Amino acid sequence: MSQPTSLPVMIPIPRRIPFAFPDDLNPQWKPGDPEFTAMVNGASLVMPYLEPFLIRTIREALPQVADPAVADSGRAFNTQEQHHYQAHRRFNELLKRSRYPELAQIEADMTASYARLSRRSLRTRMAYTAGFEAMTLGVTRWLVDYRQPLFGGADSRVASFILWHFVEECEHKCVAHDVYHALYGGGLVNYLVRAAGVLHGSLDVMWYSMRGYRAILKKEGLWYRLSSRLRLARRLGSFVRHVGPYLLRAMLPGHDPRQETNPRWVDDWIAGHATAAQDEPPLLDTQHPDIPVPFAPASAAAPAGLPA
Repeated sequence: MSQPTSLPVMIPIPRRIPFAFPDDLNPQWKPGDPEFTAMVNGASLVMPYLEPFLIRTIREALPQVADPAVADSGRAFNTQEQHHYQAHRRFNELLKRSRYPELAQIEADMTASYARLSRRSLRTRMAYTAGFEAMTLGVTRWLVDYRQPLFGGADSRVASFILWHFVEECEHKCVAHDVYHALYGGGLVNYLVRAAGVLHGSLDVMWYSMRGYRAILKKEGLWYRLSSRLRLARRLGSFVRHVGPYLLRAMLPGHDPRQETNPRWVDDWIAGHATAAQDEPPLLDTQHPDIPVPFAPASAAAPAGLPA
């Protein structure tokens, strides 16, 4: 049984938001940017396989967590992740049904991969979980700070769904880290396992996301075009520049996700949702030059996104 932690613990708030993905939603949901669209669609493909694995891992770990606040945060984390993968599954079914049936083979490979991973030790699986969650902080920063060049002009339903997911990734940024440390504490071996988990969890998800966007760009006839590869390289370069430092910091001894500040836009979204009517999905105005949070006047939003 673990010892209670002295760290401040924030309990994330699960939000079941009824995002809908009707048949008239174009899988190329951002006109003129098929490479970024493919990157997001490829990452979405992974979520219904990754996130149930994270849920099972946290659920197995929680009976060993002595601190009731950490345990409560773990249960809230699981509910958030459940809402995430269920929404991604609906979106992915649209992608396969409307244009990309070949993505089903990648899904079959992920089913087998996560079944194998589920046979590893709990410590390895918790390190993978905490490692992936460290990557999402960098992804959130990239998507939020660069939201205008990335999502400007995009279908609001998809942009709103994706940014909701990453707002909540930022909100529960400490949970997997806290559960890992509640179970295993410090020491060189536990640090090395955790540091390896940063690479394991992050690179594994990136690999399957890459397989997804490659399949999509092949279907669109773009994968072998130099112009498309250059646009993709530009997007991937921006991604790596912003996510890489988060991964490096997460691998350092003594790293704590509390050291990473939230984007102002994320805090505004969370505060706005708490007081807003919740019977409809909070849709972003992707035509607005700043893409403000959907709950507050534009003047209250963060400064405009930077060019990618």
